[in-house]
Amino acid sequence: MVETMRAQRFYADTKEIAVEDVPIPELGQGEVLVKVAFCGICHSDLSLINGTFPSQRAVVTQGHEASGTVAALGPGVTGWAEGDRVVVAAGRPCLECVNCRRGDVSNCLQIRLMAFAYDGAWAEYTVAQAFGLTRIPDNVSLEQAAILADAVSTPFGAVVRTGKVGIGESVGVWGVGGLGTHVVQLARLVGAAPIIAVDVKPAVLDRALAVGADFAFDARDDALHDKIRDATGGRQLDVAFDAVGLKSTFEQALGNLTVGGRLVGIGMSADAPSIGSTAMFNLFKWQALGHLGYQNADIGTLAALVSMGRLDLSRSISDIVPLEDVARGIEKLDKADGDPIRILVQP
Repeated sequence: MVETMRAQRFYADTKEIAVEDVPIPELGQGEVLVKVAFCGICHSDLSLINGTFPSQRAVVTQGHEASGTVAALGPGVTGWAEGDRVVVAAGRPCLECVNCRRGDVSNCLQIRLMAFAYDGAWAEYTVAQAFGLTRIPDNVSLEQAAILADAVSTPFGAVVRTGKVGIGESVGVWGVGGLGTHVVQLARLVGAAPIIAVDVKPAVLDRALAVGADFAFDARDDALHDKIRDATGGRQLDVAFDAVGLKSTFEQALGNLTVGGRLVGIGMSADAPSIGSTAMFNLFKWQALGHLGYQNADIGTLAALVSMGRLDLSRSISDIVPLEDVARGIEKLDKADGDPIRILVQP
């Protein structure tokens, strides 16, 4: 194997990116080298570049939605072989905090996020902890497998665990892009009804209907509240998902909940929304819940659903750009050119 690889590098002091030759990383105890097939471009990647998220390292390789094949095994690794098709977990628990020591690694108090705290996968190779890998069935494409590592698994965790969406519950989704599209699909898969998509772009609303929403409304419509009330038989929403994270979307979603309804925040920004008066918030017994990430087991669950034809991700890959052209993919997502669900980088 050659000693260097091509990798994107983000420089925190100048906010610049470059594709450069860097050493292929050496493997430590329990680590695996993965030859990257595809890696998604996420809005959180943009947030690091534009300064919304603070930098944790002076220089880092970005990209945290990666699929590929095992290229080499580090010391102590068993159960894996070169050539195995895998998805890489997008974070590493510290294994030292109180939660980790009691086995609750999914709620690690010092979680290290891939592409922020350590090098990611906009590169020819990336390093993963062996216990963080998920095996991918042969009939699931590596393109679709890549986005299981965040774009699909994060909505899965939001729908199933944080939102606890039940059969027949009414669901609203604000922002039907990379995360919201999959919230719609997964809410339908667990039996939510009706599912209402809210966005500002007609093409995105049409797409939401195509992937499973029952209704699609413009967020700027003065009659939005009444339309949601009518669509839900006067009850309003049991669960609302804010996949945008702006003050306006958070507050609009909150204001359309039924008594005892849950708002799940998935999208992130620097905005600071309000829950309004505590009197109203408490009177209506609303819940505002933050959500981030997923459990590693979720990737395997989702891969099985795709493999069995229960979950259709065929619309989810909007474009693929070569690693050398990663800047174009970043710009395309930043400008929402073509209203992408997910753009992939291919090393």
